[in-house]
Amino acid sequence: MKNRPIILILLFLILISCKEQEEVYVCTPCNLSCDELTFSQAGTCPHCNMELVKRSNLKQEKELVVNQIDIQEGSGVFLIEGGKGKEQRTIKVYYHKPENFNFNSKVLIVIPGAGRNGDSYRDAWIKASEKYGVLILSLMYPEENYTFEDYHLCGLVHDLNLKSAIERVEGANIVILDETKFTYQVNANREEWIFEDFDRVFDLAIKATNSKQVQYDIFGHSAGGQILHRFALFQPNSKVDKILASNAGFYTLPDSNTALPFGIKNTSLNHQDLKASFSKKLILFIGELDNQNETGGTLLRSITVDKQGLHRLDRATFFYNQAKDIAQAQGFDFNWSLKIIPGIGHNHRKMGAAAGELLYANQK
Repeated sequence: MKNRPIILILLFLILISCKEQEEVYVCTPCNLSCDELTFSQAGTCPHCNMELVKRSNLKQEKELVVNQIDIQEGSGVFLIEGGKGKEQRTIKVYYHKPENFNFNSKVLIVIPGAGRNGDSYRDAWIKASEKYGVLILSLMYPEENYTFEDYHLCGLVHDLNLKSAIERVEGANIVILDETKFTYQVNANREEWIFEDFDRVFDLAIKATNSKQVQYDIFGHSAGGQILHRFALFQPNSKVDKILASNAGFYTLPDSNTALPFGIKNTSLNHQDLKASFSKKLILFIGELDNQNETGGTLLRSITVDKQGLHRLDRATFFYNQAKDIAQAQGFDFNWSLKIIPGIGHNHRKMGAAAGELLYANQK
């Protein structure tokens, strides 16, 4: 019994050590008082509704060096410079490299919604990453450097006066666009479009992991879904294999009678470009419950966009059917598909889980 005090002290020290190793979550920095709070589990900050992130990840991010890429097993993040004309800006890439990763493992790029929360989108794919052996690369474009025109509209336009042309409907997720006040300039420089980043991120990850992959898949939800259907439409000569555009709020139709951002009238796209675009493996991945009853996300309304439908499910169906009709009228091959996922609304985690199953459950 002489050793009992020593044993008790050792047990106490072990408990203290274990306590210190417990993960602590903090609010995504928002310059409010809640930045100083800590939480015991992931979720949403009750004060500002920002995503809660691991404090250890924030410390890790402070030490990031631009274009220094080291992809280790498990979850991490690296920082790259922006694309053409945006070299002074940066893009964070949150990754997850599964335990069973090998040179032949698939690569998936993930494009978040309007929250730009690449970390939580990455986290939502960790289970699928480990299950299917897929390298996840989730891109985070900070809103202060990548505005609506740079992100949602992919850099296809600039000098957008969106704030002075929209009005939010109080108590609803609807934003009304007054098209009589709406102005912008078309950006014809392809090198400045956001799409150029996707192949670049893929190439950097392939080099860092010595992977043998020559193509990647890509999944985007909400604003990410907007980006990805435009990716298929405007950038068909990429290294992407399957494109899953999930629950986009509105679409750029392959319609030469309607101007951007709702059509291609004022762009350089021609019939041969559309032929190449329709040959891509674009999957419009839509939740059955992302309909007139859904209150999640932001839904744009205007005279022109409402012709696509009054909710995301209708708009996706309209976009798909119009594209299919145009392809058939021109005699083009049409590799786009529409998949409606039962029982899911505007939820990126559930849509991501369904996407993982679709992409990788039956791979050899």
